[in-house]
Amino acid sequence: MKIAVTYENGQIFQHFGHTEMFKVYEVEDGQIKNTDLVSALGSGHGALAGFLTANGVDTLICGGIGGGAQMALAQAGIKLYGGVSGDADNAVNAFINGTLGYDPDVKCNHHDHGDSGHSCGSHSCGSGNCGNH
Repeated sequence: MKIAVTYENGQIFQHFGHTEMFKVYEVEDGQIKNTDLVSALGSGHGALAGFLTANGVDTLICGGIGGGAQMALAQAGIKLYGGVSGDADNAVNAFINGTLGYDPDVKCNHHDHGDSGHSCGSHSCGSGNCGNH
């Protein structure tokens, strides 16, 4: 199993489509066997599912993620555990132990926009806006 986590300074990066780095964990028999930091190479929202597939990832742990990216991950067969925050290593260990708290109904989370009634602007979160926030 390969688990990717949106990554910044040891923490889970909170906007999937803007992540610049993933920490990828290879897990065998309930143990982390290897980790690697992988640059997303500026892939952006639409290309990240393909990027993860090309890197052999089958599970993603992230913060906020939009509907379009969720659909692309589902089509690629990548299991999504969104709405997670905090330390990346701790989150993966919690996932392995079956105790990871996540939001199965996660929506895109634009913590850096500074207001709560925005549209997504120049980038896409599925239908072009973030829905009910």
